[in-house]
Amino acid sequence: MIDSAAKDSREIKLEQSWKHALADEFSADYMVQLREFLLQQKQAGKRVYPPGNEIFSALDFTAIDKTKVVILGQDPYHGSGQAHGLCFSVKLGIDIPPSLVNIYKELKADLEINPPAHGCLTYWAQQGVLLLNAVLTVEAHKAASHQGKGWEKFTDAIVDVLNREKQGLVFLLWGSYAQKKGAMIDREKHLVLQSPHPSPLSASRGFFGNKHFSKANEYLVKQGNTPIDWQLPEHAEFNGK
Repeated sequence: MIDSAAKDSREIKLEQSWKHALADEFSADYMVQLREFLLQQKQAGKRVYPPGNEIFSALDFTAIDKTKVVILGQDPYHGSGQAHGLCFSVKLGIDIPPSLVNIYKELKADLEINPPAHGCLTYWAQQGVLLLNAVLTVEAHKAASHQGKGWEKFTDAIVDVLNREKQGLVFLLWGSYAQKKGAMIDREKHLVLQSPHPSPLSASRGFFGNKHFSKANEYLVKQGNTPIDWQLPEHAEFNGK
């Protein structure tokens, strides 16, 4: 887990640009308390997802200077083998969750992109799509169990770094939770696209038809950036990290 969080941030296994930008966060009191909470969970025999070496996967895959698009999620999946540190994404071989099924449906309607047979989104992350959950860990089979433990403050710091240090990002805020999380974003510097969440409970109320994927690419091109290739490769072509 984050066993080194109370120590020098240089000991944290994390992509260098993020390690530097978040150094003060790793030494802050709330992060020390979060580390202790996670250690207590482990000592109590509770299973925590994602595995410790994948907690910071979103940051490891997508460095600050490579970030183009930010998708804000809420919590990691809490089922066995699902979470691997990227919001909405699951590992190869795991059933595609309902929200991601709906994301694929919108991709098809928006850009005529056929969905792959898997739910692993690392190809997006490698291109500069930061797939960031607000809370980075969860107890097995207990949704939202690690909310209010400190992760929200840490991920607020991530959003703040991007808002201040970058120009021309696209933030995709799906659902009220993500929209509250993104309230700090400067709309003059960045494009913020909002809609209901892709969950089956809300997708039909405005997620379907939002055309966020094409709008994101149109904006990136206007900013002089390369658009995202939203077409995920199939298993045989998959290039994981």
